[in-house]
Amino acid sequence: MLENLRQQNISKDLLDQVIDFKNKYTVNENDKYRIPHDEVIYMGKDIWEQAITAILQGENILLVGPKSTGKNLLANNLSELFGRPSWNISLNINSDESQLLGIDTFKNNEVIFRDGPITSVAKLGGFAVLDEINMAKNEALSILHSTLDDRRILDIPGYDLIDLHPMTRFIATMNYGYLGTRELNEALVSRFMVIELPLISDENLSRLIKINFPTIKEDYILRFIKLFKDIELKVQNSEISSRALDLRGLLASIGSIKLGLNVHSALEMGIINKTFDKFEKELLLDLVKINFTNDTKKEDIFNE
Repeated sequence: MLENLRQQNISKDLLDQVIDFKNKYTVNENDKYRIPHDEVIYMGKDIWEQAITAILQGENILLVGPKSTGKNLLANNLSELFGRPSWNISLNINSDESQLLGIDTFKNNEVIFRDGPITSVAKLGGFAVLDEINMAKNEALSILHSTLDDRRILDIPGYDLIDLHPMTRFIATMNYGYLGTRELNEALVSRFMVIELPLISDENLSRLIKINFPTIKEDYILRFIKLFKDIELKVQNSEISSRALDLRGLLASIGSIKLGLNVHSALEMGIINKTFDKFEKELLLDLVKINFTNDTKKEDIFNE
């Protein structure tokens, strides 16, 4: 990962500080399995430098942006870069205090407290990814206020106060406009450094495809980019929903083609079938046909 970030021209000084942090705060061998190892790496120099700087200075991060801008990917990448165990917490209207902090459980004929993800993060110095934070109720998030501010303490009702490990960080993600989402209150937002992720550029999308598929031909990189950007434009113009605007789906489709699957079949799985609306499917299929003939073979796309 460090080599990839160097190729993105990330500040050498920042990366050196990351290495110093990793050497200072080691992770117990039993907890290393929770450190993410993602094959895909977020592309974007400015965003990387903002995120790294915030974490180095002890801040929590709120990643904001539309679908397929890489919010969860960046969150996982940051955990891997800093070598910290990660807990991904998917929030919704039913999320409550026990889901976040933990619950009483019965073990060896006695009642003990079983740590939840937030409690584990606080003790072990992990990274908590609060996914879709604007879908959770205020009651669930209120327990985090003292945890997210300068006090850096976690108060577990009926138990004790926990001082957060120096490397504990919270990375929240949010989309605007999803069904069930709402505005975050000012007190909560003030506890984060907010980073707005832009739509992926043609250049960064090209680099991402090349990194994952080094043998792909340049002409077909351009075709996949055009397909993705055509879908992106139709989503922006409200012609179709955002279901099919799926960067992971695009990369998975290319991977399926590399294994020998027909181009249209691969793109159906990764892109077209993400929507269940017949009109949208027909429109997406037309976009695929514009860029790829049905008899396009693996050998046409890859130099192998």
